[in-house]
Amino acid sequence: MTDYTMLLVDLAAITLLTTAIYFRRHRRRDLMVAFFGVNVGVFAVSAVLASAEVALGLGLGLFGVLSIIRLRSSEISQREVAYYFAALAIGLITGLSTSFDLLATGLVGLVIATLAIADHPALFSTHRHRTVQLDEAIADEDRLRAVLEERLGGEIRTLSVQHIDFVDDTTLVDVRYRAVPRPAEAGTPQARRHEEIPA
Repeated sequence: MTDYTMLLVDLAAITLLTTAIYFRRHRRRDLMVAFFGVNVGVFAVSAVLASAEVALGLGLGLFGVLSIIRLRSSEISQREVAYYFAALAIGLITGLSTSFDLLATGLVGLVIATLAIADHPALFSTHRHRTVQLDEAIADEDRLRAVLEERLGGEIRTLSVQHIDFVDDTTLVDVRYRAVPRPAEAGTPQARRHEEIPA
C-alpha cells in the first residue's frame, strides 16, 4: 500500500505550486481547481496502479490520455500548459512511490523550483508578445516595423503579418518586441525637477 508520507508530499507540493506560485502571479481561480483536481486524481490512480504492479506503462499512458483530454477541452496559454503538466508530473511521481522516496521528493522539488524560476516576473520582463491590428494596410515590412516601434514604444525583434486587408485598410500582425522606457516628456514633474537642478 502507498505510504501516506508521499501523499503529504504531493499535497504540500501542489499547494505550493498553485497557491504560492501560480495564483499569486496569475490570479486564475478556475485553473487552481483544475490543477488540484488533476494532481490528486493522478496521485490516486497512480497509487492503485503501483500496488497492482502495472504502474509504469499504464501510468505513462494515463499521463498522455489526461493531457489530451484537458488540452482539447479548452484553450489555455502555453504558460498554463506548463503548470498543468507540472501538476500531472507531481501526482504521477508521488503516486508511483509506494514508500517515502528521497529521489522522488527531490524530483518534485525540481519541478516546482523550475517553474518558480522560469515564470518569475523579473525574468525577461521587458520582452512582450502582442497581436496588433493596425488601421492601415502596410505591405512594406520596414515601414510596418517603424510604425509598430512608434506605437508600441519598443524595439521590434520579430514580426509576422497575419492578414492584410486593402479593402478595409487594416493589417493584422503578430509581434515580439522589447519594451523600451520612454524618456520623461518636457513639462512633466520629473522633467521640471531635472531642469531645476543647477549645472
